[in-house]
Amino acid sequence: MKQALDIEDINAERLSEMLGYRVRSVTREKVGTGQTGASYRLTLDADAGPDTLLAKVAAGDLEARRGVAGGYLAEVGFYDELVDGLAVRTPKCWYAAISADRLRFTLLLEDLAPRRPGIQAEACSLDRARAVVCNLAGLHAPRWNDSTLFDLHFLLGTQGRKPVDFVAGLARSSTDTFVQRYRTELGPENVATMLDGAAAIEGWLGARQQPFTVLHGDYRLDNLMFGEAPDDVVVLDWQTAAVGSPTRDLAYFLGTSLNVEERRAAENDLVQLYHRELLARGVEHYPFDHCFRDYRRDHLQATLVTSIGCIYATGERSQSSDEMFLAMASRSCAAIRDLGTLEL
Repeated sequence: MKQALDIEDINAERLSEMLGYRVRSVTREKVGTGQTGASYRLTLDADAGPDTLLAKVAAGDLEARRGVAGGYLAEVGFYDELVDGLAVRTPKCWYAAISADRLRFTLLLEDLAPRRPGIQAEACSLDRARAVVCNLAGLHAPRWNDSTLFDLHFLLGTQGRKPVDFVAGLARSSTDTFVQRYRTELGPENVATMLDGAAAIEGWLGARQQPFTVLHGDYRLDNLMFGEAPDDVVVLDWQTAAVGSPTRDLAYFLGTSLNVEERRAAENDLVQLYHRELLARGVEHYPFDHCFRDYRRDHLQATLVTSIGCIYATGERSQSSDEMFLAMASRSCAAIRDLGTLEL
């Protein structure tokens, strides 16, 4: 059985067992600022394989890990059981394991350097947004309306009514805390939108929606790696992998990752691009007006993930994390009002 390790336990001997070839030595360097996990670049002296790998492991004390253990399970399950059937660009996974109590996990992933992550607070260019939207269709189309997804119990959204009630309660409590923390920076209009959105989460999540597919769940700039070419984009961080309405990912990305004025000007074209890519990949019986209505409705994904992600993050709070969450909240609240999301 594969063993999940904390970073302190990952040495040359263990890596040799995990990778299946001899590793003579390894050095590690922490990279990134993950909110629910920690990542390290491993530099290897080995008989085979790449010179560097990224190790992703659990972060925080055991109590903090219990709050995000479902996310650990989702990410390991995604790489271990699901990724090979999809057309989305992700890092190659060399090893995936999770402990029985779900409090430890280990992923050994392709090092994507010199690609760099997007920066949420700085927003996204339209050229990059187009590449991100096309990549998203590569995630959604292969398992479109595939009922066997509900047999993959590591995916969020596969266990029926009880998780809906739990997430709705979590959304309400985390949103209350979020608006208390950032009330001044958000302003009264955004505070009201976030609270109204949290009140609508239960009905939104509880409705069995068609179409459905596999989702990333947190599809935004900080979870995307970009190369020099505009179309070079790779998706990371699958701890919120789920089954649900595909436009949840689309609305979340456009609503949180574009500046408000650019999103208003470009969103119809970008949703049309996404829709064309779905059709080109074999999706049928999904007219554009249905797609755009779903897109309008699913902007609740942004306020849901922003508030829960902020309040339950295991990473240390910082000025940069505050700026990230505030940018996401304010942009998504504007989209919810612009598109009449709550009216749907």
